[in-house]
Amino acid sequence: MTEVELTSELASEVTSDLAGLLAGIQRLVRRRLRRGLTVPRLRGAEVELLRLVEASPGIRVSAAAKELGLAGNSVSTLVNQLVKTGLLRRETDPQDRRAALLLPTPEAAERLAAWAAKRDALIGEQVAQLSADDRAALAAALPALRRLAAGLRDREEEG
Repeated sequence: MTEVELTSELASEVTSDLAGLLAGIQRLVRRRLRRGLTVPRLRGAEVELLRLVEASPGIRVSAAAKELGLAGNSVSTLVNQLVKTGLLRRETDPQDRRAALLLPTPEAAERLAAWAAKRDALIGEQVAQLSADDRAALAAALPALRRLAAGLRDREEEG
């Protein structure tokens, strides 16, 4: 077997394992964090929208739809649900009265911060149980994972 074939096989194995592991980790973290929730559970798309609005307060619905890769009417439905539950504020854009600007409420910011703190503690606890070599390997992989995420984001913007 040539070096190119070996690399191609290895790349295929890494691709498959990485996709499965990332999805599995995400699913396990979500499941674990949902235990003991005292507030109504949010769907994945709702959390994604809230995170986006928190990172970009005042974003328009159309820009949020583009960023999330969702149809405008789907984001409008999510916005309506989140406004009704008090997690999102919709204000009229002073530059274009037909457009709405999205802002997180203090309750949304608290929920996102609490979720992130619990997630970080859960993952931190598990990472602390790994060997020093495994922790170093995870740290060394982060730049490559960031580039992978950026490439996927760029690819989505193109398509």
